[in-house]
Amino acid sequence: MELQKMGGETVTEMLNGTLPDSDKAAVLEDGYEEEERTLAEQEEFLPHIASKKLNQFTDYEGKTSFGMSVFNLSNAIMGSGILGLAYAMRNTGIILFVVLLISIALLSAYSIHLLLKCAGVVGIRAYEQLGLRAFGHGGKVVAGVVISIHNIGAMSSYLFIVKSELPLVIQTFLGLSGSNGEWYMNGNVLIIIVTVCVILPLAMMKHLGYLGYTSGLSLTCMFFFLISVIYKKFEILCPLNETHSEKPTIYYNGHNVTDEVCAAEFFTVNSQTAYAIPILAFAFVCHPEVLPIYTELRRASKRQMQNVANVSILAMFSMYLLTAIFGYLTFYGSVEAEMLHTYIRVDAADKLVLCVRLAVLVAVTLTVPVVLFPIRRAIHQLLFHKKDFSWLRHVIIASCLLIIVNLLVIFVPNIKDIFGVIGATSAPSLIFILPSIFYIRIIPNEKEPLLSRSKIQAACFATLGFVFMVMSLSFIIVDWVTTGKSNGVGH
Repeated sequence: MELQKMGGETVTEMLNGTLPDSDKAAVLEDGYEEEERTLAEQEEFLPHIASKKLNQFTDYEGKTSFGMSVFNLSNAIMGSGILGLAYAMRNTGIILFVVLLISIALLSAYSIHLLLKCAGVVGIRAYEQLGLRAFGHGGKVVAGVVISIHNIGAMSSYLFIVKSELPLVIQTFLGLSGSNGEWYMNGNVLIIIVTVCVILPLAMMKHLGYLGYTSGLSLTCMFFFLISVIYKKFEILCPLNETHSEKPTIYYNGHNVTDEVCAAEFFTVNSQTAYAIPILAFAFVCHPEVLPIYTELRRASKRQMQNVANVSILAMFSMYLLTAIFGYLTFYGSVEAEMLHTYIRVDAADKLVLCVRLAVLVAVTLTVPVVLFPIRRAIHQLLFHKKDFSWLRHVIIASCLLIIVNLLVIFVPNIKDIFGVIGATSAPSLIFILPSIFYIRIIPNEKEPLLSRSKIQAACFATLGFVFMVMSLSFIIVDWVTTGKSNGVGH
């Protein structure tokens, strides 16, 4: 460089004012060029530092495609609660149900937006690490425990469906009139076989992205369920158990009630309406899976992951809405809390209904490994955060979790009561409360002041979560006290 060539004499001459103006210009020009080169090198170097910081909490370079990520997140959203949506519509009416479903879908998308924004600011893609960043070790523990409790409850609800439905499906396939104590008709034995032969091998996968194919198969089964519900609407006549075209006239206390039984309600409120709101709210719980899926997304960015979430929520919203409408318009006031049971009342030997029950069994079975991943990740973050990956530990954690879930399903008689309380506390925490308070704590006040619109919205969102939690617990307790019977809500 010219400045270096001239050395100390040139600098001295500049300071003393004895250097000619033309030489001064040359020296200053070279100095500016050197400064620009230095800044350019810094600009090129700093992104590498930033990327290292971004990847500090990720142990895997994302390789999962957009489509597979959508399958995984959609499968995480799609829960056994889809079987109860027609019952929820029965207790709210079509208009109120649609308004509530749209509202919950939008709130869920907003909640995911808060999570992704927090993750983008601090470069963290683990729910538990967001808790650590926001509230220290206590926040990390709370996030890990809430995720574990909720997902253990969800896995147990899926295996309860296997326990209750699989023996009946086998019985129908074999043409048996009842069980004579055969081992293949024992639900407890069957869930152990399904767990060991199907769920455990899938849970051994190191990365969640590999389950995109099974998630796609699970969603295909639920899509078959939806098509069957639509088809049955035009085959089953109201009132139930009638196979001929003429509807009999039903009288009650001298009044013709046939039209009332088979008439759709557009807006209604009854003693069971309060349960419909938590059912709809919990139908979109997928937040424990969002950040693990984000971690494994190829060319991951906040915008791309938000698109994954939006597509998944929109797809599940469509399936939920169509299932609820056609299921309700098939049975009207006769629809049961578990819609498959209503079809069985009409014709237990119906081959299509049998195939639908089998498809639902496949769907919920293939969902269990996806739900298990966030629990195992939470345990890793809480207990083994500083240790490298170990296949032995990976297998042991998955096996222990599945053993716990199987024991719950087999030995706890009033599991719905427990899940009702778990669902009423963990689901609002994951959807509303934790993302909001993380956002308020993590986003710097210099970037968004505490009284900014975004943080005020997040505070209102957290308050709404507390209202949901108190309301759900109150109705469950009132139901226990007044009827002695729980209608616990599950995902």
